[in-house]
Amino acid sequence: MTDQRQRPRRRGQGELEALVLSALSEADGPASAGWVQERLGGDLAYTTVITILTRLLAKGAVTRERAGRSFAWTPASDQAGLAAHKMRKVLDAESDREAVLASFVTGLGLDDERLMRELLGQAKGEGEH
Repeated sequence: MTDQRQRPRRRGQGELEALVLSALSEADGPASAGWVQERLGGDLAYTTVITILTRLLAKGAVTRERAGRSFAWTPASDQAGLAAHKMRKVLDAESDREAVLASFVTGLGLDDERLMRELLGQAKGEGEH
């Protein structure tokens, strides 16, 4: 006879990183891994939280400072910053940047295209000052 109990849904790495970043962004300052674990409801093992924080550190999404025998963690960027970092990393790994950017831009919907034009216009205006 097989076990019919339902296992909790397994979350993907990106989803866990987003949850941890979200928790850190709610902290009043640097937070311990234990605080993050409690903030997420305690359903993640402490070692899992440490692993996620270490991966985020390697990606530049969080910083850490020594706090006694452990570390206190601070978000270096928000969700948008982390997504932008991932996009730059993918772009940097490609040999034909122009082709990648062209493919990306031609795949945008009208609203995203409009927003991209506005953002590029703002960035161009900032660069002229």
